[in-house]
Amino acid sequence: MTALLEVSDLSLNFGGTKALSEVSFEVEPGELLALIGPNGAGKTSIFNCLNGVYRPQRGSITLDGQELTGRTPDAIARLGVARMFQNIELFDNLTVLDNIKLGRHLQLGYGPVAAALRLPKVRQGERAARLFAEGLIEFLELQQVRNQPVGLLPYGVKKRVELARALAMEPRLLLLDEPVAGMNVEETADMARFILDVRADLELAMIMVEHDMRLVMDLADRIMVLDFGVRIALGAPAEIRHDPAVLAAYLGGAAETTADQEVTG
Repeated sequence: MTALLEVSDLSLNFGGTKALSEVSFEVEPGELLALIGPNGAGKTSIFNCLNGVYRPQRGSITLDGQELTGRTPDAIARLGVARMFQNIELFDNLTVLDNIKLGRHLQLGYGPVAAALRLPKVRQGERAARLFAEGLIEFLELQQVRNQPVGLLPYGVKKRVELARALAMEPRLLLLDEPVAGMNVEETADMARFILDVRADLELAMIMVEHDMRLVMDLADRIMVLDFGVRIALGAPAEIRHDPAVLAAYLGGAAETTADQEVTG
């Protein structure tokens, strides 16, 4: 199978500090790849390179054969990369429906002049955006809060709205930045179920950064482990769980039994 995303020799420096050093990996269509590692390992730096926030000094990032390196975040979004943020980036004063509709702006197909004149294609685009958003509301079980301002919602529901807005972009690659951070057990279980539904029903490729190792081991097809900006392991969860380099990175070479408990959550 041809990879959807190919990252080759990605290197990123901030002055004399190396955030990433020659990191390479691929993501297959429909695959969920998890990125794990200690704080400061380079996980967020990879996400910021993938969606154009950072520009690496070396390396190549291609999505379905198209080079992403050097493109702006909006151009990369148009090519099919969406991101669910760790810190919720929603408009608290807007309703759930309106927040999700904002994710459709790249698909509207008209500019500010047409919008000001309320041309027929504007009305048609707005109807289509609403229908698409309504479908996501049903898919993610948000019907009861569809007309509520986001600022009034519980944290776990807000994260689900954040996921819906990212899906509204109809991405080919979805970046999940700590999707269950700060959630309780019930909210975590709900989010895990919805991520599985996204993979099963939408066949969407995803990269997930997450510190909940139990969730990572349960959901990921493969796991890539970073330490100080270097890839130290890449493989199936069963392989990563007992990898000596991974255990050493997490607990500095402590006893394997203790480290295994940490890595497996």
